[in-house]
Amino acid sequence: MTAPAEPVLPPAAAPPAAAAPADAPIAPPAYTQPPAYTQEPYAAAPPAPVGAPVQAPIPGRTLGIVAFVVSFFASIIGLILGIVALVQSKKAGHKNGWALAAIILGAVFFVITIISIIALVALAAAAVAGLCEGLPPGVYETTTGTTITCG
Repeated sequence: MTAPAEPVLPPAAAPPAAAAPADAPIAPPAYTQPPAYTQEPYAAAPPAPVGAPVQAPIPGRTLGIVAFVVSFFASIIGLILGIVALVQSKKAGHKNGWALAAIILGAVFFVITIISIIALVALAAAAVAGLCEGLPPGVYETTTGTTITCG
């Protein structure tokens, strides 16, 4: 067998410095620079995915769809919203089929509403006129408490 190795002793420390006088200020410890990092820098970001770019929304398109739906319930409001949506789209240079359909439907339903109101008024007038048939001129009270003047 071989002889055991002799222990390795650390190098001898520097000789102790001379003691400072008691009234001398104490010097702060010497700072050393931190060790340099060995980490590699981050990799570059991956490229953007390839595909069609996102298109900006067409001005007035959403309002045109809203106008189309509203024109079924409130024709005059749908007509006005459709006109506003069509003007916005035309200013941006786009076509807006929803707004055009809302304008057409709003106008048609508005005309139908006006005709219906005229027909209801005419029917009500005819019904009131029918109540006076065969009665002499005068004021009459119905079973509901309404007074009718014939004559």
